Amino acid sequence: MQAHTAVPTRGVVRRWMFGACVTALLPVLVLGWVFPEHRDIAVLAVHQLSASQQASLQSLWTEARAGHEVRLCAEAANATQGPKPDCIDYAAWTAIAGDHSCSARDMLRTVLDAPWIIGVAQVSARLKTQLAAAQRRDQHVNAVRDSDIALQRTDPEYVTRASSNNAHFLLARPKVDIQTEAYARLALGPNADLNAIATYVWYHLRALAKAERTAKSGSSGNRAELVRAALADEAFADHFLEDSFAAGHVAGNWGNSAVRKGTHDYYSEHGVSLVTWSGHAFVALGDAYMQPADTERAAFAVAASIAQLLDAFAGKIIVAPLDEATPPQPDAFDVCHQTHFPAAVGSGADLRAVVPIAAQTPVPTLGAGVGELPRFRAELGPFIGLSSAVRGAVLTRGFGSTQTDASTIGGLDAAVRFGVGLEGVLDESSDGLAFAEVGFRTDKHASGTATVPGRSAITARFRAPFWLVPGDLILAAPVLAFISREKLMKMAVQSANGGLIPWQAGIATRIGRFQFVLGREVALSFYHNNSDHPLLILTPGVPPINATLVSLNSLQVEFPILEYRLFRTFSMNQSSGLMIQPYAGFDVPMKSAVVSPVGAPKPNLDTIPIVGIRVVFDWRHYLN
Repeated sequence: MQAHTAVPTRGVVRRWMFGACVTALLPVLVLGWVFPEHRDIAVLAVHQLSASQQASLQSLWTEARAGHEVRLCAEAANATQGPKPDCIDYAAWTAIAGDHSCSARDMLRTVLDAPWIIGVAQVSARLKTQLAAAQRRDQHVNAVRDSDIALQRTDPEYVTRASSNNAHFLLARPKVDIQTEAYARLALGPNADLNAIATYVWYHLRALAKAERTAKSGSSGNRAELVRAALADEAFADHFLEDSFAAGHVAGNWGNSAVRKGTHDYYSEHGVSLVTWSGHAFVALGDAYMQPADTERAAFAVAASIAQLLDAFAGKIIVAPLDEATPPQPDAFDVCHQTHFPAAVGSGADLRAVVPIAAQTPVPTLGAGVGELPRFRAELGPFIGLSSAVRGAVLTRGFGSTQTDASTIGGLDAAVRFGVGLEGVLDESSDGLAFAEVGFRTDKHASGTATVPGRSAITARFRAPFWLVPGDLILAAPVLAFISREKLMKMAVQSANGGLIPWQAGIATRIGRFQFVLGREVALSFYHNNSDHPLLILTPGVPPINATLVSLNSLQVEFPILEYRLFRTFSMNQSSGLMIQPYAGFDVPMKSAVVSPVGAPKPNLDTIPIVGIRVVFDWRHYLN
């Protein structure tokens, strides 16, 4: 018995190290509005402009398209775009910013040159149609899941770009009575984490400076380049201005990844009561749950921002430059890899132009310990858990050569498990669960010809997602952690979302969640039957000579095929769930000895193929 327990103990250590490694490296995707929501806000913002302002924007857009007429749509903001767009309009730039690029310069390069960006636009147009058609929550969940999987396959950096997402969140207020401009300066300060308002201010001021320079330069040779740069900076800024209205992003960017993710997801779906700096009270929803009122509210602020840009192009706004010179390229400040703005920005910026726009955004919630909103948690991080199960199985034959008919058997399991929860990395259909467990099982006597007595076993169970073939992520993690962190991130997130060929992605339905899991999980049961509980093996011959009692050690191996999760509940640090798990496997004889009759030859024993089903209750306590 001791020899059996040593194997799962080593497995626990290996799986624990693997899970800790992957947890540390995995991004948690909590960006702002999804692509079609960002674009819808921008389209509505453009159409809220006056007729003369729309004409001015369209004229600038025509200049910006020069030399790129195939890639860039003729209309700056097409409200009737079809389900398969074959060009990129200006409204889509705000969606590409941040989520599919790391700076305005990176965004413009992506828009003009990336071969995959049209595919992203088409995936997003399909998501818009699916979200509009969704009548139930499970349909909504599946639409987001399909979109995330498609975006992973289309945008090669979609996963790794999400490893830093502070820029999409509002900085939590440190106190109740802070005012708009003071908050903006705090958000831009050297001690503040990257945040949505600061990113908006940074890029909007640079867009105004470029527009002002364009107005002064007249029809100079690089005018089209300057126009494109100013429009790119503004679109990048507007992405984060739009994010400021998403409920999950107003709740603040503090807390560990699990708390940020859980809080973001809860308020995005269920909404939160907010008030703008100018005093307007409303209820906001968030990513993939945007309602018409959310669109209109964000579009009004974006329209005001674009209107300022048009005034700067017309020479009506003069902004104190933040740089010694305004380059003709879009700004290159990288929101994916930088964690703070340069120290001089907060004190040196002229914020008079942006304060009226910032006043339209929601007042962010308070920070930790000063009256914060209730916080929620996603199932991310290390845990210790308990599981119990009731099982039933069909033995397709017995161990003896004459036992060729099927038998049935039932039993109970109980185990303690250690692992890492990686569920919800991209969306709630994700399943990056990795664990190792050690436990005990007891089986009743088989009903049928198998003559397997009631017996018990020490059990071990291991689970981990895989990228292409079972176990590949476990083998790759220690190597890629040192060689290529980005490749490991991408591989791990793809594994958590169904693998390279995403046939193991979770499928939500109105009656529960289904997922194919073959290859993700294996269970071992080590049976030790001594002479007090022998097996009866019948061999060819005349009774009673053909009846031999045998003590047998055997190894049963199980491979779960499908999981049907009936429910799962979760609090800040505990979760519980009930699921049904069909499985297939085999029971192979390992060591046998004849008990009776003394001196009888040892019979040949066969492996028993098994199919069965487990009903499993799973409880976890997360450790941080």
